[in-house]
Amino acid sequence: MERVIVTGGAGFIGSHLTEELVKQGFDVTVLDNLTTGNLHNILSLKKDITFIKGSITNLSLLKKLFKNTDYIFHLAAIASVPKSVTDPLASHEVNNTGTLNVLQAAVQNRVKKLVFMSSAAVYGDIPTLPVKEDMPPQPKSPYAVDKLSAEYYCAVFRQVYQLSSVCLRCFNVYGPRQEPDSDYSAAIPKFIALALAGKPLTIYGDGKQTRDFVYVKDVIAANILAARADLNGIFNISNGRSVTVNELAGLIIKLTGNKSEIVYDQPRPGDIVHSLADITKAASIGFKPSYTMETGLAETISSFSSGL
Repeated sequence: MERVIVTGGAGFIGSHLTEELVKQGFDVTVLDNLTTGNLHNILSLKKDITFIKGSITNLSLLKKLFKNTDYIFHLAAIASVPKSVTDPLASHEVNNTGTLNVLQAAVQNRVKKLVFMSSAAVYGDIPTLPVKEDMPPQPKSPYAVDKLSAEYYCAVFRQVYQLSSVCLRCFNVYGPRQEPDSDYSAAIPKFIALALAGKPLTIYGDGKQTRDFVYVKDVIAANILAARADLNGIFNISNGRSVTVNELAGLIIKLTGNKSEIVYDQPRPGDIVHSLADITKAASIGFKPSYTMETGLAETISSFSSGL
């Protein structure tokens, strides 16, 4: 049985990954400080996993924890553009220093491979769409800089220390367990919660900005594929299609069956205008999204309605 560690494994994406790894027969350890993660997300797995409450900022903990580990899925992060704008130092400490700690501990323990959850935020507002992995990044927020710097660290650790790694530039991930109540929450969980309650949906900007959304289960498939495949480097992970925020809001209102109004507010600093991924490189190694926007939203809305 191969041993894996999921940093941030009690979070939105991490808990789905933990669940799938257990299903596939891995020996799974979750590391999470529960700042944004929630034990409820992995409660049904408590007999099948080892849970460690701790932070990736604790290097001594990581060095001990990573012993006899085959794969590390590194998802722990302060994953918020707005929060990185208001507190860039905290964002840097976790997203940069924390990732460097993970890399150091992985090298010391001769881990086979690390899969790092990066972000499409590194691209910024590149005018040429769809964006490809070889285009020069143009980060617009401290969070984006953090993720880009962490990618460079992964590349250097491949070259200097021979630590195999894959960086997944995930676009706008959505799905069950995504937190709708925080000020820093993504649009989809907020929109769904508001629409189910019949409340107005607030769009920042004119709603003409576009996003390339990807369902969480497709992201999980990409993570496991990246670990298993004999490859290194950077890969875009998304649907390869974009919708406007206005279209997204309208679709959620339609699927929930409610008649919420749409209201508009000022754009938020650090937000990009347009986002669309070229996923040709990921497709070449077997990645293929299984969920459309409609099927993914329907499953997500169902989970919100049932409280799962």
